[in-house]
Amino acid sequence: MPNPLVWQAGPDEAELVSGLLVEFRDWAGSSWPSAETFLGSVKTLMQDPDTTFLLVSAGRGAPPAGVCQLRFRLSVWTAAEDCWLEDVYVREHARGTGLGRTLIDAACEHARHRGCRRVELDVNEDNARAMELYRSIGFSPHSKGMSATGRDVLMGMKLSDR
Repeated sequence: MPNPLVWQAGPDEAELVSGLLVEFRDWAGSSWPSAETFLGSVKTLMQDPDTTFLLVSAGRGAPPAGVCQLRFRLSVWTAAEDCWLEDVYVREHARGTGLGRTLIDAACEHARHRGCRRVELDVNEDNARAMELYRSIGFSPHSKGMSATGRDVLMGMKLSDR
């Protein structure tokens, strides 16, 4: 791969971003949210100064082959912003080419430049390729580390089915 290119998606690229996210949804075996819902959400989030979408391609003139979303929030524990790296997706044909690593490296650099002291993400434990990629970059399954009372674990709860 000659020169991968990563850039921050602009409002005129909302359809590209949402199209990649719909591919991610399909790859994950889901049919919800709808493509229209994705597009509406992407357009709304692109107006939020605490959200950034990055796109990656194999080089100048090549179509985007991957996307990620960065969400920023102030943390009282670090006295700085945290970056939540969300929706990392690389098209199947581009996996294993280094585009995913390039995208994540750029996301981490974007967060560093913004002053973040921590980048976090979640990944399905059955996605061994992604887990290995994240580990090779420096992420760990206990990104918040050990506290005096044990390992911190990322947990969540759905508040509705939709």
